[in-house]
Amino acid sequence: MSITQAQNVDEYIDEQKSRLVKHPTCANTRYNLGMAYLSKRMFTEAEKEFLAAVEESPKMAEAYVQLGGICMYRKDLDGCLRYNLEAARAQPFFAVPFANVGFVHMQRGDSDKAVKAFKKALSCDPKFVQAHANLGGLYFMTGEFEEAVKHSSKAIELEPMFGPAYHNLAMTYIELGEFDKAIEAIDKAKETHYEVPQEILDELEPHRK
Repeated sequence: MSITQAQNVDEYIDEQKSRLVKHPTCANTRYNLGMAYLSKRMFTEAEKEFLAAVEESPKMAEAYVQLGGICMYRKDLDGCLRYNLEAARAQPFFAVPFANVGFVHMQRGDSDKAVKAFKKALSCDPKFVQAHANLGGLYFMTGEFEEAVKHSSKAIELEPMFGPAYHNLAMTYIELGEFDKAIEAIDKAKETHYEVPQEILDELEPHRK
């Protein structure tokens, strides 16, 4: 974000608008203004600025990602997918759009395409916690438990307070019959304040020593 004298978001918005008067084709200013609108949940105004930013700078992948996020907020999966694919084309080594593409495919139940997208995200950024966690969940659902353990464990290694990864790990260990490890993982999930489904707690209770 650019250097600013603003004391709050409203002042920052006014500041960026003033800059646009002098430099109406500045994509960075458009992007900054869009982010400020997003912080106020002014989605229509933010969308307008991000669209203007990519019109001025078609390689601005971050703006496409934000447009995809607005689409996701509106439950427009097609739009989210389209904008994130644009972001990936603009910056082929930017992990975020590939992870977002994976998330869209995951929401649609297309695990093969989701796995491929998350793997692409990890090839760009091997420490992308959310991509590892999502892969852990996907591999659990497809019965590839060794891969599920690997990716859930990696997510936890990178972010020790990431509750969903502990949950996925516990579910995988239940399927493997390794109840001690499942209990350890689910207790860790609870420590992160992750809301563990009661049926999982009930299933594990008889196995506690």
